[in-house]
Amino acid sequence: MGLVQHEGGPCGVLAAIQAFVLKYILFSLDELSKSQFAASNNFASLTEDAKARALVRSMGEILFLCGDNKRAAVATLSVIRQKVEGSEDGLKEEIIGKALEGLSIESGYDLQTILRVDTYTSQASALQRLEEMIPIFQSRMGAMLFLISALLSRGLDSVQDDRDDPSLPLVTAPFGHASQEIVNLLLCGQAVPNVFDERIDLGGGMFLKGISRNVEVGFLTLLESLNFCKVGQYLKCPRWPIWVVGSESHYTVLFALDITVQDENELEERESQIRKAFDAQDQSGGGGFISVEGFHQVLKETSIKLPPEKLDHLCSTGFIVWSEFWQVILDLDKSMGGLKDSSGLMGKKVFDLYHFNGIAKSDLNGGQVTSGGETPVQRPRLTKLRVSVPPRWTPEEFMADVALSSGSGGNDSSGKDAEVAKPEPSQHAPLVDCIKTRWPRAICNWVGDPPSIV
Repeated sequence: MGLVQHEGGPCGVLAAIQAFVLKYILFSLDELSKSQFAASNNFASLTEDAKARALVRSMGEILFLCGDNKRAAVATLSVIRQKVEGSEDGLKEEIIGKALEGLSIESGYDLQTILRVDTYTSQASALQRLEEMIPIFQSRMGAMLFLISALLSRGLDSVQDDRDDPSLPLVTAPFGHASQEIVNLLLCGQAVPNVFDERIDLGGGMFLKGISRNVEVGFLTLLESLNFCKVGQYLKCPRWPIWVVGSESHYTVLFALDITVQDENELEERESQIRKAFDAQDQSGGGGFISVEGFHQVLKETSIKLPPEKLDHLCSTGFIVWSEFWQVILDLDKSMGGLKDSSGLMGKKVFDLYHFNGIAKSDLNGGQVTSGGETPVQRPRLTKLRVSVPPRWTPEEFMADVALSSGSGGNDSSGKDAEVAKPEPSQHAPLVDCIKTRWPRAICNWVGDPPSIV
């Protein structure tokens, strides 16, 4: 069910396509037959035909997304395309392999002379062409040709307009990693460089551009857990429970089989509403503080009625910090717009997530262990994680993100918190830090080797 990456570099493109492929495989979209994969991890029973259709439809959707749903450009190589057209399906891969052996591309000009680009306004026509040319996209030139197709579908002028600094390379040296602009282009159709929602006004007509629309599949990054950036709600809460996961040097995919993992209870919805209103006034790029004027707008939009002494205290420094505001909200009764829960329980969630790392490595986490002196199997990794999101024991523990298994959750004077069994200690890997940017109190466990995001 996954695309295999054999060399470093193209993971940004492959992971984005992989996320869309999973959308079609898991959730039975369009003409794909109603399948059991939304309720089962029986990936081995997927047919080659189902996988091929999911791949073609995913590529087509991304290209039309880049083209504002009006057009899609499909870039192929003329020297190969001429040989492939009209040949039998079983011979296409052999023909392409031989053609690529003698193909030398030393410069952009060399590539331009053999590049053939067709633009389609009909989705049916574009999908037909992608299906015919799928062996080319599955060759060693495939990731680059698809990236070129996406850039041309968007339009090179539009790509440059999307960016904050058009002088920077889209593919970073020296290893050829995809920039955030490329990943955002494939996920949301715009080559913006940031992952926060909307844009930040710097004054003087200058803006930092972020994500401006809802997305089908999302994005999480280790860099947020290190406080280098802030992923907005558009990317954190996509339509489908599938996320591209970024680390310092690699992109992988996280997904769930059950779409209800993103469902929120009443208090969680309220939390999201307040945070979104606060972030809309945050001109610091995710720094977590807003002006007094912006704060009053947040209170108005969210119908929060703060006692005068609380309001004066929060506004005393001339700016409002999210962590201090959130502490007040947790202690404020629901009747006044806060989140204080008289039961002391916020509802525990338990669900499964799957992590797919497409880069081929020696498999140490399954039944592919070799014996004797044989070479270990080189294959992608799929890891199942059990995720528990416990209730908030106290505002202090939630704010500090204390490990609940060793925390003092039963110290609340009501004594009600002690009635809830606390979860097992969380296993740790960098992926867990990424998951916690989406579910801050998440406790993760798995069997075997830890999931790798590198």
